Amino acid sequence: MVEMELLGLRVEPPSNTPIALLREREGQGRVLPIFIGGAEATAIAFALEDVATPRPLTHDLLKDLLEALGALLVSVSVTELRSGTFYADLELSTAAGTQKVSCRPSDGIALALRTGAPIFASEAVLDEAGQIPEPVEPEENPEQVVEEFKDFIEHVNPEDFAS
Repeated sequence: MVEMELLGLRVEPPSNTPIALLREREGQGRVLPIFIGGAEATAIAFALEDVATPRPLTHDLLKDLLEALGALLVSVSVTELRSGTFYADLELSTAAGTQKVSCRPSDGIALALRTGAPIFASEAVLDEAGQIPEPVEPEENPEQVVEEFKDFIEHVNPEDFAS
């Protein structure tokens, strides 16, 4: 497993589909783009910006449940890419020992951000879907990318994701 860091979120035009971008902490610096849902993108954005909500959101509830049960999120691992779908596992430390629970990578990322757990990806997933980043042009403005994503979050409706 290769340790990853969350670079951030982007929106893929023209579909306005959110993407979580993970990058290798060491090595080639491959970037792993994972298409995610709007709700998960919002949960990740809230965690990145340390937004406190009046009532716990789902990922906050999961964190609180882990704490109440005396369990610890040890890590989140993106384990597989099958038919265009990424799979992940939560590794939990519990009184009964180590437990693995299957999850969507986006949910794992949102929970890892709330608990401080590290994120990993398998070498096989990185070999298949990892991308070596192009050099960044000086004209690209990171603040503009963040503002575009904030605008997306403010104007997204659940109906935008209905099939």
